[in-house]
Amino acid sequence: MIVTTGMKPTEEETALAKKLAAELGARFAPRNRATLSAIRKRHQDDRVLVTGPDGLRLHADDGGQPLRYHPGMGLVRVRRLRDGGTDPLVEISGARPGDSVLDCTAGLAGDAFVFSWVVGPSGRVVALESEALLYVIVREGLRAYDTGADDLDAALRRIELIRTDHLDYLRSLPDGSFDIVYFDPMFRIPVYESSSMLPLRSVANPAPLSPEAVREAQRVARRVVVMKENRESGEFERLGFTRVNPKNASAVAYGVIRVERH
Repeated sequence: MIVTTGMKPTEEETALAKKLAAELGARFAPRNRATLSAIRKRHQDDRVLVTGPDGLRLHADDGGQPLRYHPGMGLVRVRRLRDGGTDPLVEISGARPGDSVLDCTAGLAGDAFVFSWVVGPSGRVVALESEALLYVIVREGLRAYDTGADDLDAALRRIELIRTDHLDYLRSLPDGSFDIVYFDPMFRIPVYESSSMLPLRSVANPAPLSPEAVREAQRVARRVVVMKENRESGEFERLGFTRVNPKNASAVAYGVIRVERH
């Protein structure tokens, strides 16, 4: 992979590009007003990560849209909650102020954003991402993205993003470490209407959720383990979740395992 800058980079953008290239084991290429196509051809690499004033952008030579950090529907959902509305994930998980939440499959951290807003400054949200490139894009996004509202920005900044495999992390935790453990693995049956997910699929971990991870999650959770999946998926049954369909006509459903602690 190549890391470069925009056409007119600041010193900070150039320094960040060099730092990220070293972190990712990639090659830094000065832009020198070259097109991304020319850079790909010169270095014989089809992926280019670009720093700029609007954050990081990952361009792939596949004709698709670049991948960049954006809270997506997470931002819409948080604004709805802020205005007194409801959210299916919040209702199903029972998340409330002061809770601790472990999001085992961060992706672009949209659900972690929702959890962070709900649990508030007295709560805690830890989000795990196994893939180095996606981790870097989301880390920089959580650090710098401007929602236009200080309280929403604060919810983004409170998310603790960790690069690790979720099973390894779960194994390392004592019993009852988090109130809620959450999984949103890459859907076995993609929801193609969700166009924002298409660039993400090329860099996210495609591995299915394992029964061992679910068992570890039940040990770590104090109240509930939740999984999001395509409502037509057989993953709920395979992994022992009770399916809960939201009230709307979404293609998404949730699975729940309630935990009883004595």
